Amino acid sequence: MDSLRPFRDHAKPRRSGLVLIIVLVTVVILSLSAYTFTALMQTEEQAARLITRQVQSKYLVDSGVDYTRRYLARDEASIREKGGRWDNSDQFQGVPVAAGVNDSANLGSFTVICSNLDDEANPEGFRYGLVDESSKLNLNVLPFWDADPGVDVRAQVLSALPEMTDEIADAILDWLDADDDSRDFGAESSYYRSQSPPYEAKNGPLDSLDELLLIRGVTPELLFGLDTNRNGILDDSEAAADNVSSVNANMKLGWANYVTLYSNESNLNEDQLPRININDDDLEQLYDDLRSRFDDNWANFIIHWRAMADDVTSIPDEEMTKPANEVAVDFSLVVSERKFENVLDLAGAIALGTDEEGNEVYMNSPLPLPTSPGAPALGVTLTAAMNELTHFDGPSIPGRINIMQAPRIVLDSIPWLTEDQVDLIIDRREYELDEPDTVDILRQHPTWIWAEGAPALNVVDLGTMQNALPYICTGGDVFRAEIIGFFPDGIGTSRAEAVIDTIAAQPRLLFWRDKSHLPSGYSVDTLGRSLAR
Repeated sequence: MDSLRPFRDHAKPRRSGLVLIIVLVTVVILSLSAYTFTALMQTEEQAARLITRQVQSKYLVDSGVDYTRRYLARDEASIREKGGRWDNSDQFQGVPVAAGVNDSANLGSFTVICSNLDDEANPEGFRYGLVDESSKLNLNVLPFWDADPGVDVRAQVLSALPEMTDEIADAILDWLDADDDSRDFGAESSYYRSQSPPYEAKNGPLDSLDELLLIRGVTPELLFGLDTNRNGILDDSEAAADNVSSVNANMKLGWANYVTLYSNESNLNEDQLPRININDDDLEQLYDDLRSRFDDNWANFIIHWRAMADDVTSIPDEEMTKPANEVAVDFSLVVSERKFENVLDLAGAIALGTDEEGNEVYMNSPLPLPTSPGAPALGVTLTAAMNELTHFDGPSIPGRINIMQAPRIVLDSIPWLTEDQVDLIIDRREYELDEPDTVDILRQHPTWIWAEGAPALNVVDLGTMQNALPYICTGGDVFRAEIIGFFPDGIGTSRAEAVIDTIAAQPRLLFWRDKSHLPSGYSVDTLGRSLAR
């Protein structure tokens, strides 16, 4: 048996590390597989979380739109009491949508934010609030302005925009007007059919500012400047662009900073009743309407003025003068001979009528000139006239420019106003007034630039005021809101802009655009992460 042991020892196989290597490789492969699976699951979880957040934040934006509409549905006094629309962080910054959420990290909020522009339209940071669309030039009303023989829209209005050329201005007007006749430097469908792909000129109002890019000569650089994410401010990355030094200072935000398609204002009085159209063809109805809100002095004077064929510039004999309320209106004899250009035709006017004895009598207007006897009460009288009377048809007045907020470039586009008058408007609109019964009340309407001070010190004279009145206002009723829905950790932010019309009792959405594909340009801290409500 012993002789066999060496043979058995020799026959015993030698142990090898191959099995151990196989085991180690297997363990490594399984570990890597587990790691890869875990990483993949984490990525999937993060993607699912991001998608969920993006969906949720879009609903936050929708909540912001509804919140803004509800805020704007308040009456003017309530809005002022809440802090207004201009810069109101209490109402528009970091508004939580679900205050009952226990996990503060998942508390969704929205912020309404916009660029804060100075008088020269340069952005000075941001503010929490809304943009009055009447602080911009409404392109869609230009064909109507072009019908005024005293206004050259290309040379007086569009030329105020920086880097505007005659060729682009005429091309814009050709795109908007209803005909196919090219202007001196314009372009109609015959030009656009030669493009690739070919298309037709709109010959009608624009539906969005982006549509301007279809017009010959309009480029994204002209329309949006350096504002690539279109948030109305120059972000750090935009301000550091290579071409920033070569860009006109007034064009860093492009024409989008100065133009709109939506400005509109109510033609209703403070009680939300239609103003009285002093050009109503039915004089008897007009008379009844006037007597419902004014005394006989106003009603009789306006009817007698409408029945005159020509202006009366002076009264030949003061003894022939009577108050209008003592000169009855005989509708069997009175017919409409003319109409008012606007309410200010009443200022200092003279009417001619016939008294009960058949004698010609003259009547002074119930709306005096600033130099007339009773002028100290002009503020109350003029404001009452502007509140209740109109020469515009319909419930709204589109396209007038808000002289209280519009930057200089937009003010320069207003027909009939000179550069010096624009300077005075910018200077004087900053004044803090404190005479609610006289001076302050005038600022409800643009006529303050004619009637606020002594005649020699006013911004404009009566003639200029009458010409400019169809183009200016002191506040519109359509507002643009830039709404950002976000979470405290900044994951899944969404963004949209909305244009809201408040003329009707229930504010309505005119325009909505999802801008979530563009960065907001605002940090979460700016939007209001640390706010608790």
